[in-house]
Amino acid sequence: MPVVIRRVLCWAAAALLCAAPALAAELPPAVQAALRQARLPADALAVVVSDVGGTAIPRLAHQPDVPMNPASLMKLFSTFAALEQLGPAYTWATPVWLGGPVRNGVLEGPLFIQGRGDPKLVMERSWLLLSRVRQLGVQEIAGDILLDRSAFMQPDTHPGDFDGEPYRPGNVQPDALLLNYKSLVLRVRPDPSLGVAQVTSEPVLAGVALDPTVPLSADACGDWRGALKADLSDPARIRLAGSYPAACGERTWPVAYADPASYNARLLQQQWQALGGMLKGQVRDGPAPRDVPPTFEFTSPPLAEAVRDINKFSNNVMAQQLFLTLALVQRGAGDPRAARELVSAHARERARCLPQDLVIDNGSGLSRHSLATAGCLSRLLQAAWASPVMPELLSSLPVTGVDGTTRRPERLWGQATGRAHLKTGSLRDVAALAGVVLGASGRRYVFVAIVNHPDANAARPVLDALVQWTADDNSPHHCCRP
Repeated sequence: MPVVIRRVLCWAAAALLCAAPALAAELPPAVQAALRQARLPADALAVVVSDVGGTAIPRLAHQPDVPMNPASLMKLFSTFAALEQLGPAYTWATPVWLGGPVRNGVLEGPLFIQGRGDPKLVMERSWLLLSRVRQLGVQEIAGDILLDRSAFMQPDTHPGDFDGEPYRPGNVQPDALLLNYKSLVLRVRPDPSLGVAQVTSEPVLAGVALDPTVPLSADACGDWRGALKADLSDPARIRLAGSYPAACGERTWPVAYADPASYNARLLQQQWQALGGMLKGQVRDGPAPRDVPPTFEFTSPPLAEAVRDINKFSNNVMAQQLFLTLALVQRGAGDPRAARELVSAHARERARCLPQDLVIDNGSGLSRHSLATAGCLSRLLQAAWASPVMPELLSSLPVTGVDGTTRRPERLWGQATGRAHLKTGSLRDVAALAGVVLGASGRRYVFVAIVNHPDANAARPVLDALVQWTADDNSPHHCCRP
């Protein structure tokens, strides 16, 4: 065969290979270099990159069938199942009963509030709920405010059981009546004229005192939280024994409240008094009426909005609220075991995930027991891409370098900045990314990458290199080798 014809045929074959994504036989050189730099073995990494159309041969597959702890990528299983089974417009209803007649502004009986799992009952919305009671003419409640939290069958666990950090808002446990994530935001604002920093809390809780000031220091703005020397263990008082660097400017610090069991009572009591209401009884747990229609129902924002908060900011307690809501709606009770069965069955039906591919614990990924293969998660994302709820799920994922948990200065997105929707996952020994990446060619790819290793925190440049390689799909080395 003449040399010219042979060269033409070689270029034609290369063009055909480039026309359809080819299976990479090994990890890209930049990824291998990042692994060496991080001193991580290749078998700590599982990757699948494939066209969103679900072509038979992925563009890259490395250990796709090895079960790995996916950390917060588990939220993709929960939120996709919820969007498909409940619908993006689903709303939570919180029923409220006036337990007696209202005469001369006095409710002659208790006020009942029944939690049904709403993950968005933040302080502004609990204030609106109580405002609605005031609008019904109630100025004084002669009985108690009774809180029914029986819809979830969540076992009592301590917030610090997972990692020994009970004051992290991400460790707050789910609750059928979850008010404001059972957390506080401490706001610290320097006042150089007085030589102190003013400290406030949002929300204010009844019976909880807070040291209102700390001395200013001339230190650099490093570990300012540690410098405050906060003692958060006393439910009745937040003590600050340290100082605050003036160079930090105004900062906020979200913390979980020390006594989650009393949080709802303290918040509602404070808000009711702030609204001008009086309470003769107390705020306590108790059953709501069973056979009496509620006086009104307080409705949440739609599920699609909650899913955005869950995935953009990797909100653990909201994910667990949604997880248990699936069981509450479909099985009649928020039983964790039923929720695991429902989400597992959805993944099995939509993504052919077998028992050896997927182990679901609590729906948020805050677990040492959760497992998923990169192949299972890749197939789930392929199914999501073809689903009617694709726009809602995709828009809930962080945009690389733009918002959510991907907006971190240390991430090296390069030309992939703003070109991918990727959920992050992070635990002490897990680093992970999954979502959809837009390549320079205009193709979109389902992307899954999970690292399990004691030094997984060093693997973020490895994941970033994989995202950049996926986005840079016009380069010759992606499909055509000499």
